[in-house]
Amino acid sequence: MFDVSLFLRHNFARVWALASEKLTSLEIGYVSSVMVTELLSPSVGPHQPLNHIRASILPGILKLNLSVDYITDAMVGTISKSLVSLTHLDLRDTPLIEPRITFDLTNSGLQQINQYGKLKHLSLIRSQEYIVTYFRRVNDLGILLMADKCANMESICLGGFCQVTDTGFKTILHSCSSLYRLRVSHGIHLTDLVFHDMSATALCMTHVSLRWCNLLTNHAIKSLVSNTHLKVLDLRDCKSLGDEALRAISTLPELKSLLLDGSDISDSGLSYLKGRIISSLVSLSVRGCKRLTDKCVYALFEGSSRLELQELDVSNLPYLSDNGILCLAKSRVPISVLRMRQCPLIGDTSIMALASMQVDEDRGHGSSLRLLDIYNCGGMTQLAFRWLKKPYFPRLRWLGVTANVNRDIIDALARNRPFLNVASHGEELGIDQWDNSESLHMHDYDDVDELEQWLLEGEFEDDDEEMIDAEINPEMFYRHCFIKKLW
Repeated sequence: MFDVSLFLRHNFARVWALASEKLTSLEIGYVSSVMVTELLSPSVGPHQPLNHIRASILPGILKLNLSVDYITDAMVGTISKSLVSLTHLDLRDTPLIEPRITFDLTNSGLQQINQYGKLKHLSLIRSQEYIVTYFRRVNDLGILLMADKCANMESICLGGFCQVTDTGFKTILHSCSSLYRLRVSHGIHLTDLVFHDMSATALCMTHVSLRWCNLLTNHAIKSLVSNTHLKVLDLRDCKSLGDEALRAISTLPELKSLLLDGSDISDSGLSYLKGRIISSLVSLSVRGCKRLTDKCVYALFEGSSRLELQELDVSNLPYLSDNGILCLAKSRVPISVLRMRQCPLIGDTSIMALASMQVDEDRGHGSSLRLLDIYNCGGMTQLAFRWLKKPYFPRLRWLGVTANVNRDIIDALARNRPFLNVASHGEELGIDQWDNSESLHMHDYDDVDELEQWLLEGEFEDDDEEMIDAEINPEMFYRHCFIKKLW
């Protein structure tokens, strides 16, 4: 790993001329589009005669993953021409200002993609991290020109194509018969009509993400679930979706991941999942679904057994309280990732319930959790931090808390658990800059090497004065007994 910004442009190209021809995958966290273009252009090398044309750089690359300042026609065209074996192209830009036409992607640039016909995965994402901006110079014609060369494409991710309408998106669905993964974000003109005749296509999609597509309604989901083999469904920030969409989703027998952030679902709508797909779901997110209350937890988990759920996000739910988390802990679901940030009614009792939770008799209290995000939970006090120390939550690796509770307590907790990553400024845990959750990949937080495991095994044999103090604290003892009584 090295910092690309340290290289002058001509030196950057010279360095890559030394790269092994066996290199097949390259990911660069940030590089300018001009540097990429100059790197791959078969131009005259520095300090060489004019009749000496530089050999192709990186001839064996199959997968290219770049974060750039601007995705441009020149860069896309150069990549398509130079990397003759490319099967995966993943480009993301983050403009600081609205790009001029010479530094932007247009219909002409899209037409140059996949010139050798080997591309299986294409991702073109315009991030809105700094300003609200889109690919304003691409319309349905550009998508049509691209689709003509992408009939064998298996995965397509498009983000920020504000001028593309149902016509363009429908062209992809009807032209790419091998498509199994579709992701569209900020599709501001994408409506239910795109999926109106899904059953008439030969598609068998397993991964679909339609984030920030606010014109979609329940009717679109009813058509989409004709793909009965769907395993991942990301409908975050589709604000018009409600309980009827959940009724349709509940018929998907193989669904593993369901993301419904910001939708208009209710407690009764979420109950459609129980007895059908909740037993097979691995990841569920209902962040920011304002109508949900403690009843949604009861509807999903009360009386359930042998659930596979590993990741649950109930953040930003104003009516979720400790009672809901008590029900979750009582169900003994083997959750490894629990996010409940910015819930004003969540307090110390929830942490004590989770710390006392046993997934099975052979494992310790709170043993399944690897990530816990309780940032800005309204009822959290210093008491909760005592339950975050050893020996509780022995597998916890990521913790999100609020810094203003007490800086000294947070520092003491970090010293008490040296392998715990504590975030206290509101940052999202376990998500890198490319947001793997959007890319529909599952996280693995249980990364413990042999040395760490050996040290952890020895931790529980040591005397912990702070933990002893916590155990004899009468207030904690009373609350602990209270939780046990509720169970």
